Amino acid sequence: MDQVEKGKLRVLLDYWIEHNKEHGEEFREWAEKARGLGETAVHDELMEAYREIGKVNSLLLKALDRLKEGE
Repeated sequence: MDQVEKGKLRVLLDYWIEHNKEHGEEFREWAEKARGLGETAVHDELMEAYREIGKVNSLLLKALDRLKEGE
């Protein structure tokens, strides 16, 4: 992979990580709202999505760290 492509990938990884953090927070906020509306199952599913996006971000961070190691 050439340096230009590595630079693009690094920018994309940073973007995806931040974007996912924002969505994760939205999931958590709406999960609490759903619980307040008595929608316990919806709350639980949204919280699962919140946890899963955290796992995805962990993998993206590992990928970013490996990319940085190779520089």
